[in-house]
Amino acid sequence: MSKGKPASPALMAAKSHGHGGTAVSSSGAVSPASPATAVVGPNRIVAPVQMTGSEALVRSLEELGVKDVFGLPGGAILPTYDPLMASSLNHVLVRHEQGAGHAAQGYAMVTGEVGVCIATSGPGATNLVTPIMDAHMDSVPMVAITGQVSSAVIGTDAFQEADIVGITMPVTKHSYLVTDPQDVPRVMAEAFHLASTGRPGPVLVDVSKDAQQGQMTFSWPPVIDLPGYRPVFRGHSKQLREAAKLIREARKPVLYVGGGVIKAHASKELMELAELTGAPVVTTLMARGAFPDSHRLHVGMPGMHGTVSAVTALQQSDLLITLGARFDDRVTGVLSSFAPHAKVVHADIDPVEISKNRTADVPIVGSVKEIIPDLTAAVKAEFEASGAPDLGDWWAFLGNLRDTYPLGWTEPEDGLMSPQRVISRIGALTGPEGVYVAGVGQHQMWAAQFIKYERPHSWLNSGGAGTMGYSVPAAMGAKVGNPDRVVWAIDGDGCFQMTNQELATCRINNIPIKVAIINNSSLGMVRQWQTLFYNSRYSNTDLNTGHNTMRIPDFVKLADAYGCVGLRCDRVEDLDATIEKALSINDRPVVIDFVVSPDSMVWPMVPSGVSNDQIQVARNMTPVWEEED
Repeated sequence: MSKGKPASPALMAAKSHGHGGTAVSSSGAVSPASPATAVVGPNRIVAPVQMTGSEALVRSLEELGVKDVFGLPGGAILPTYDPLMASSLNHVLVRHEQGAGHAAQGYAMVTGEVGVCIATSGPGATNLVTPIMDAHMDSVPMVAITGQVSSAVIGTDAFQEADIVGITMPVTKHSYLVTDPQDVPRVMAEAFHLASTGRPGPVLVDVSKDAQQGQMTFSWPPVIDLPGYRPVFRGHSKQLREAAKLIREARKPVLYVGGGVIKAHASKELMELAELTGAPVVTTLMARGAFPDSHRLHVGMPGMHGTVSAVTALQQSDLLITLGARFDDRVTGVLSSFAPHAKVVHADIDPVEISKNRTADVPIVGSVKEIIPDLTAAVKAEFEASGAPDLGDWWAFLGNLRDTYPLGWTEPEDGLMSPQRVISRIGALTGPEGVYVAGVGQHQMWAAQFIKYERPHSWLNSGGAGTMGYSVPAAMGAKVGNPDRVVWAIDGDGCFQMTNQELATCRINNIPIKVAIINNSSLGMVRQWQTLFYNSRYSNTDLNTGHNTMRIPDFVKLADAYGCVGLRCDRVEDLDATIEKALSINDRPVVIDFVVSPDSMVWPMVPSGVSNDQIQVARNMTPVWEEED
């Protein structure tokens, strides 16, 4: 198929229909765009040519600049898999559709580009629901393409028919059903535009089999017509001035940084604002790496398992400068008791999030990529006119908390390794240039706590949905997107068993991820709650994978069966050498069975249903401090 030729700006302008929009740059940054660049990709002009709907689908992906896709074929999507063979796209054949979805997420998270996954109808499509919901919760740009039964039998309960549009509508930015092959280019362009602009998120494109097989006239670029979709990017100048005034008046401000700063590629802008204001910075679970852990202004991660200094900073604050965060319940604890004395400046690309959970005194709708520099300029003007506030007492209070309650752990009494030590050594020996992808549970929290994140896009996890099975396929996608970086999947023995079949995908496709199984032989976070709140009644949480168990499965043998390198480490004396051996192997995936104590717990912890003021640093141990006046 012809690849077309680059479009001249004049020709593109002539072809536009006055539609405003946004574009995604080569770095993935979202910015306002002219009508001529509303369609993402290289914007080549393709003269009209006859082809099938399936060929148009593949060609659209090429013209949109897609390089890698993850999928699994089946009958209803088979017409599209035929032209895929002759395309420029790198298709990674997964072993389960859920793996395709999480891989597309991981790819999007490290590249800033739209991740793409493909599945067939019925169970193939429904297997994508979990990663679609996960992407929706964590605002990950993703386009999921599914085959559908022929339009003539839709609604008849045909073989492998599922109403995937209806199923996914609540957890996508939009879901399309395409039954006319002529609609394919427009729908694909709109899907990528929706997924990558405004608040990023997943879009579903369901294409009936007859639409794939039918003839159509392909040309590029198509006209995008989304009259009801107008994301706002620049913050209102009056609101910015009001926010700057509150920052100048505050004596206990906190920069409450959420994952929106990562999605907007606004870390540099955040640094300028933080250093200008001198305010402490907290980075949520989804924002780890948005601001360097080593920076003097960083006071940690807030939330249920956040640092004492970060949690208390929010509680004692008189001003929350909230950037791309959503006041999630895991951060706020009991909402009515959260930061009771703080005024709120809330900047977010999604107007629905503002004042949804906590009323904003100064709401600012727009992209934090645009808002933060404008806010920095407004604050600078305020400081020049009225002077900068003295935050000395505030920092003395927070500095004392940092010194008194640093993150740490107690070595287990059973003689087994502490998982915290394992994870901290992985981070120390790999360094900040690595990519760390966690599953869900205790190991996720320890990875967020004990690895030092110095740059954005180095930390991936399932934050909003908490999806077991996320880590291995998401790490696979991250490695495809960033092949030159070391990518660790830090997983639990429970999570790992949900999607470990993707090791076959990694081995066959030369995707040499490194998997650290934090093997405490149990569903660790569930067990922790059973210990604390259910009188140590361990109902159905023992997995029999670890020390003094049946070791079913034996993870080293499993790794060998998949053609990977399998290692086991159960002694502290061997820890560094085992990690260094894994780091030296780059021709295939490495799986390490780190046998750790089942009794290790995640601390600090704010128990569910109580105020953040009741944060515990160990079991039944709450910090004692005098409030900063």
